[in-house]
Amino acid sequence: MNKKKIVIIGLSALLLCGCGKEIPTLSDGSQAIATFNDESISLSANDLYNKMKEQYALDALLQLMDKQILEKELPDDLETEMENAKNTVKSMKDTYGEDQINSYFGSVDNYTNYIYINNLQQKAILNYAKTKVSDKEIQAYYDKNIYGDVTVDHILIKTNVTDDTSSEDKEKLETEAKNKINEIIDKLNKAENKLDTFKELAKEYSDDEATKDNGGSLGAINTDTLSSSYDELLKAARNLEDGKYSTELITTELGYHVIYKESTSEKKSLEDAKEEILEKLGQEKLDNDATLNVTAMEELRKKYGMEIQDSDLKEKYSNYIANSIASARQSEQETTAE
Repeated sequence: MNKKKIVIIGLSALLLCGCGKEIPTLSDGSQAIATFNDESISLSANDLYNKMKEQYALDALLQLMDKQILEKELPDDLETEMENAKNTVKSMKDTYGEDQINSYFGSVDNYTNYIYINNLQQKAILNYAKTKVSDKEIQAYYDKNIYGDVTVDHILIKTNVTDDTSSEDKEKLETEAKNKINEIIDKLNKAENKLDTFKELAKEYSDDEATKDNGGSLGAINTDTLSSSYDELLKAARNLEDGKYSTELITTELGYHVIYKESTSEKKSLEDAKEEILEKLGQEKLDNDATLNVTAMEELRKKYGMEIQDSDLKEKYSNYIANSIASARQSEQETTAE
């Protein structure tokens, strides 16, 4: 016969232990948690437990259960996520002070545990979302979005336009920058050794102090190698043949560029790219369907056979799941309407 583990929250026992003296018994047989000079006024442990159960017990139960479940589900991530939680708490302590943390969470340990469980939840939720990604979606993403590295050199010409620049000065500065770009392209057109000439021109013209002395080399780059500021540059590089330079203006938020594409590497295999693709598509599914955050943890609790024995809490849990899903759907509808 299978044995199921049952978690019992004995608040009455916890509240009454270690008192050091006999606890009064009330006329209804329950033990008093507080007494007054007027013997007709009293508060029983049962009163306190029932009130706490009504307001806080479901949150406490889920936190206790989720911690046990998540630690079984993600054994390889526990040390890393605890370290991440401690680092987060340290940063918060340095910013707001320990007293502020204590006032909201009771103690630094409570806050650390809260962050730790939340970190594990987010990882488990993403893992669940990844199971919703089909092989067809993976293949389509691979075909459309996975590329080999491109080795690129660039020359950046800044416009030096600011928010305070007048329209007239903005036009003038942009024209000067574009003229420099055309001048660079013209010199490349006339050069015999295009690559060597490009590198010399980078040293002479480029406003990118980090790369100009190295001939404008950005190295082997790919999606996410550089910041999003370089997205248009990378797109243009992919459209160039190896050993060719751009002859049309490339504009990014950094300024104007001329680029030289040295080489293209073969893109990684589908098998090697699969985990990267799953991460991206799994996150997309979470971004597009907020209900997954709820159903992921609900399914995980079912997987480990969680059963709430208290009938009141069982009903509260059922309502909590239903309300959370409804709230997520309403939020999505409002976002779509905007």
